[in-house]
Formats: sequence, C-alpha cells, structure tokens
Amino acid sequence: MRLYKAAVVNYADDFVILSRCCAEEALNWTRRVMERIKLTLNEAKTSIKQARQEQFDFVGYTFGMHRSRKGFWYLAAKPSRKSVARLRQKVDDVQCPQNTAPWEEVCGELNSILRGWSNYFSYGTCLEVCRAIDHHVYDRVRGFLRRRHKVPSRGTRRFTHSVLYQ
Repeated sequence: MRLYKAAVVNYADDFVILSRCCAEEALNWTRRVMERIKLTLNEAKTSIKQARQEQFDFVGYTFGMHRSRKGFWYLAAKPSRKSVARLRQKVDDVQCPQNTAPWEEVCGELNSILRGWSNYFSYGTCLEVCRAIDHHVYDRVRGFLRRRHKVPSRGTRRFTHSVLYQ
C-alpha cells in the first residue's frame, strides 16, 4: 500500500483503505489481491469517499466532518445513528412492561449494557450522543418505575433526577 500512499485499517473481516490520492488505484489493487486469494469484495459496501466532504460508517462509528458546538468543522469519529438506535432498543427491551424482575436486577442489566456501550464508544466525539442516550435512559427508567409503583402522574416529583441517579 506504500506505493499508493495508503493505510489499511481493519477490524475482523471489514477494512477501510485511507489514501490522500490514488484511491481508485488502491481499490483496483485490492480487487486484484482479493481475486487472487479467491475472495470477493461486497460491491454494495465498497465505495470511495472524500472524508472532508462526506461521512462513512465503519464498525459502529461515523467518520467524517463534524461541526463543533462553536461552529467549527473538524474530522472526527462518533457513534453512528444505527449504533445509537440499537442501544435505545436494548434499553427499551430491558424496561418493557412485561419485565417483572426486581428493580436491582433490571438496574444491573441496564448498567451492564450502558457500561459496555460506553467502553466501546469511548474513542471519538460522543458528548451530544451520550447526553441524548442519558436523557432517553432517564425517561425510560422513570416510566418503568412509574408503572411499577402505579404512580398516576408522569412521576417527575417522585422519581427526580437525583433519586434515579443515587
């Protein structure tokens, strides 16, 4: 890849080729090598992207240009929308109305899921995503406890932020 001024980043059977120039040549070289070892590229997933103009997803992250809260553009990695949606679904599955497990068990399972997700996505820019997930989890936990304790209102007075995060 040195010939094409490129670097290969791989994870299991997925890989990305990073190149400032010669991207088309690096892709053709990769196709030839894959044919030689009797493998094929998934053409639906194979593309050339300009990271400074468009974003791409790789192993749960979205790479590309992102805007800071102050309005500056920078190259960054953040959790992809698909990864966030999967986490939200897992949180919803744990706190479904059919779950009759004791609260300590539900809380432990929820904490385990959130700890694993945050450890995996500890690299990159994720402040906005983490705040959105925190808000989602807070709403779901409050709703779960409200149903469990048969509170007729939304439960914001009984299950305040400080009570839920003790």
